[in-house]
Amino acid sequence: MAFMLKSMIGNPLSGMGFGGGGDKEEEATPSDPAKAAGMTREEYEEYQKQLVEEKMERDADFLHKKAERATLRVCLRDKYRLPKSEQDENMIEIAGDDVDVPEELLKMVDEDATEEEGKDSILGQIQNLQNMDMDQLKEKASATVTELKTKAEEKCSLM
Repeated sequence: MAFMLKSMIGNPLSGMGFGGGGDKEEEATPSDPAKAAGMTREEYEEYQKQLVEEKMERDADFLHKKAERATLRVCLRDKYRLPKSEQDENMIEIAGDDVDVPEELLKMVDEDATEEEGKDSILGQIQNLQNMDMDQLKEKASATVTELKTKAEEKCSLM
């Protein structure tokens, strides 16, 4: 019962502002963040250094990944003869010269390039001709010629 009475009435001097009741509140919330975290000052400083180093390492890894992607985009733009992007070139410059495209992606790009070079060359065209059916080509050519003759006869009265 005494507890309830004391909690209802409280300390009569705490509300007056004489400084009697405010000390307990200031002690409950320490101004030092190390004490708030339950560490000593040295532990807290070490913890903060570790956080900063980890953030810098994450940022460096992220920048390196972005530069790798930019390098791959530059390779693809060169391959397909697309216009260059200043943003990608700037990203590569920022990251430095140590940027490499992952080997798996390079293999894929190189395979595609060799396939396209094979198709574009004269030998590639000859191989495509060898794969075609010559009888079918002759039939298509003769059908086209006869079709042209019939259309020409319809339009021209001399033929």
